[in-house]
This record gives sequence, structure tokens and C-alpha cells, in this order.
Amino acid sequence: MAGVLQQVTSGLRLDLGPLKEPLGFIRVLEWVFSISAFATTCGYSGTTQVKVTCPGSVEEDINADFQYPFKLLSPSFKIPSCDNGTKLDINLFGDLSSSAEFFVCIGVLGFLYCTFALVLYLGYQHVYRDGTRGPMIDLIVTGVFAFLWLVSSSAWGKALTDIKGFTNPQKLAEFITGLQGFKGVCKPGQNPVMGRLNASVIFGFLNLILWGGNCWFIYKETPFHKPVSPPVIEEGPGSS
Repeated sequence: MAGVLQQVTSGLRLDLGPLKEPLGFIRVLEWVFSISAFATTCGYSGTTQVKVTCPGSVEEDINADFQYPFKLLSPSFKIPSCDNGTKLDINLFGDLSSSAEFFVCIGVLGFLYCTFALVLYLGYQHVYRDGTRGPMIDLIVTGVFAFLWLVSSSAWGKALTDIKGFTNPQKLAEFITGLQGFKGVCKPGQNPVMGRLNASVIFGFLNLILWGGNCWFIYKETPFHKPVSPPVIEEGPGSS
């Protein structure tokens, strides 16, 4: 183990030059936006609210909390039935955890790959450019990530639309009003704040643009991109 670490350390040649090139600079942006995408999603918790009024009593605010990974079926919350002091157990609808967890997973994996790529660019540029294997693998992985950002961001955007619908106070109030055994008046309260989740979808599609655009600059490092050679002008026998 010590020998491996010694070899890795001895091969390190720190060079910040690639950060001035699109290849390294865009990778830094990908690193930042990957963190932003999964951090704004997995750290979210929100509350939707309805207002319940029983005959002869004051209005009561009922809060229903939900959070990542957005398994809205649990936990339940209680509302007064306005019938002999009993309470009703209510659950929100929907399970959007698969889309949310897939989006966060792509964000975390993208962050890890960007970290690895930046270490390679800045410390082992001579290894990266030695042959064609490094740029080719980099191009393939970056292209795969661009596709995964497209899929995960689209799925997460659709899931977020469903979350907004399932946690809409107006729809929740209508559902509670129609419950058998509920004898009060239910009105919508405050809407949940979704700014962070809206930002996460934006970060997802920004990552799609960054990773997709970066494929061009990595492609230029591969043997498939051959610079155009200047035309060769042959001098005639009479030229001096």
C-alpha cells in the first residue's frame, strides 16, 4: 500500500494551467452545479397547510410536513373530525421517491467524477495526454453523464409537478371536506415553499448543457479531431 501511494505521489505534477482552458474550467462548473443539484433536492423539507373550523370553536391550522425522498403516503397527520372530539388520520398521496433519488444519485456521481477528472487534469496531465485512452474514456463518460442528466432532470421535473399537485392546499382541503365523518369546515392554508426544488430542476438542466457542451472540448483531445493541415505549395523549377 505504501509503495502504491509513493508511486502516485511521485507521478504528481501539479499544473493549474488546465483551469484556464475550457476543458478544466467547464469541469469546475460541472463540479459546482452537480453539488447544487443534489444539495437543493435531498436537503428539502416543506409544509402544506389547511385550516379546520368546527362548529362553535375557533379556526385551527393543520400542518402536513413532507420531505425528501417524497414518499408522501407517510407519515400521516391528524385533523379534528368535529364529532365528539375524535380525530381523523390523513395521508398525502403519491410516492415520488424513485425520481428524486435517481436525480440525487446522478448529482452525487457527477460530483465524484468531476473531482476525479480535476485531479487528473491538474496533477496528472502528462498521463491524461499520453496516448488516446484517457481522452477517449473521458469523452464516453462525459457523454453518458450528459444523457443521464437529460433523463434524470426530465423525470425529476415531472415528479416535482406531481408533488406540487399532491401538496396543493386547495385540493387537500377539498379532499378533507369530502371525507365521511368530517363535520367541520376545511379551507386551504399556506402553500408550501418550493423555491429550492424549482432551483434543483434548473440546476439539472444546466448540468445537461455543461456536460453536453464539454463533450466538444474533450472530443478535440481525441484522435478523431484532426486539425486541418495547411496546403503544401510546391515551388516550380523557375522559382527562386
